[in-house]
Amino acid sequence: MYDLIANLWLGMGVAVTPTNVFLCLIGALVGTLIGVLPGIGSLATIAMLLPITFGLPPVGALIMLAGIYYGAQYGGSTTSILVNIPGESSSVVTCLDGHEMAKAGRAGPALAIAAIGSFFAGCVATVLVAALGAPLTSIALLFGPAEYFSLMVLGLIFAVVLAKGSVLKALTMILCGLLLSMIGSDLETGAERMTWGIPELSDGIGFVVVGMGMFGFGEILRNLENPGSREIIQSKVTGLMPTLPDLKASAGAIGRGTIIGSLLGILPGGGAIIASFAAYTLEKKVSKHPERFGRGAIEGVAAPESANNAAAQTSFIPLLTLGIPPNPVMALMVGAMTIHGIVPGPQVMTKQPELFWGMIASMWIGNLMLVVINLPLVGVWVRLLRVPYRHLFPMIVIFCCIGVYSLNNAPFDVTMTAIFGVVGYWLVKHDFEPAPMILGFVLGPLMEENLRRAMLIARGDASVFITRPISATLLAISAFMLILAVLPAIRGKREEVFTE
Repeated sequence: MYDLIANLWLGMGVAVTPTNVFLCLIGALVGTLIGVLPGIGSLATIAMLLPITFGLPPVGALIMLAGIYYGAQYGGSTTSILVNIPGESSSVVTCLDGHEMAKAGRAGPALAIAAIGSFFAGCVATVLVAALGAPLTSIALLFGPAEYFSLMVLGLIFAVVLAKGSVLKALTMILCGLLLSMIGSDLETGAERMTWGIPELSDGIGFVVVGMGMFGFGEILRNLENPGSREIIQSKVTGLMPTLPDLKASAGAIGRGTIIGSLLGILPGGGAIIASFAAYTLEKKVSKHPERFGRGAIEGVAAPESANNAAAQTSFIPLLTLGIPPNPVMALMVGAMTIHGIVPGPQVMTKQPELFWGMIASMWIGNLMLVVINLPLVGVWVRLLRVPYRHLFPMIVIFCCIGVYSLNNAPFDVTMTAIFGVVGYWLVKHDFEPAPMILGFVLGPLMEENLRRAMLIARGDASVFITRPISATLLAISAFMLILAVLPAIRGKREEVFTE
């Protein structure tokens, strides 16, 4: 307990420096802004801003990017409640009851409870990140190359299991990501592979190029095709201080949503989207009046908003302790850490404690900033929602191109980003999720490196992955999860055969 307090004190000392407080504020503001504006999203924004982090100190850069991620969870609720369009995918469930409350003239209490629930969940999740950091880091130090390889396989299988739609398509996307990560030079020999004689590919494809293309440009193309109409609540938003009955009704939902979000955020492939759906489903089941849900129940706003914010912050646990990104946004954070020469994993806590604890302490500051940003500035966000998307996308495209070009001063990178943008758009149109591909792309080099090390230590004996207890357990869980995911599809095919 004493060590935890001492570490948090160290982190607070790092987080409250003027530079880091300013970058935390920038992250919170940008996160709220992109959460409010439908169709941009934290994933695309972080991909766009990665080049900017080159000129920032490592701690400040990661604090800013983290602020964007959990700030977007806050901002997404504003759009869901006022416009019935989720600013973030994790705010889809909030539309069900939040917009109904707004139509009934209760937009103020809905926004206030969303902010209060998010703040409470964020604070609890931050404590959880701090408490679990040291024990998990100690466990991670016991891992060898075989265990790390098996852990990454488990992470990719979780991404398959939790992906929407076809399991086969999710597996295909992961394999595509792994193949893309292999383009460039061999890790051991330095020989070129899969470069097709193109000199610019000899160093491999940059993470920013893939991320910004698939999520930045791809998102723009999708939004241009479906601009949608925004029916904004025209009446003035009042009553931002929730009443005592509102607080009593939502207190249990906030608590349960926080617990669910904190747990699901840690799981690979989980994250804020699944947490918000799970929290809403649980509230509907435990409620004495489930018929109120979908008609303006304040618990239907409190639970998912608490869950998605808690999940957003606890997803940093596997990233900082094990070096494994549990979702696509954390995969981008791996990219940001790599840019600054930081190797994600247990060594971060032991060798760079100011980075680890500084990030954790900044989450408290960020959550406090977000409450101040979200409630008093509701009027500003409402006016921003009236800006047509056709005026926004040219600025986003220019910003993306400048960011990509500034990485290596290479026009080839901009061209590749545009190609990945078209590919990302095509994939989504054909029900392929780009997120598993990004996870495969990020984990590919780490998997290859650990696979080679494990085989080298075992002198080519592949049984090392099943003879080591931790590795064997992780692979067994992976196989079990994959079977569970594939069974419904097999059962469905059998039923089709028998009915014919």
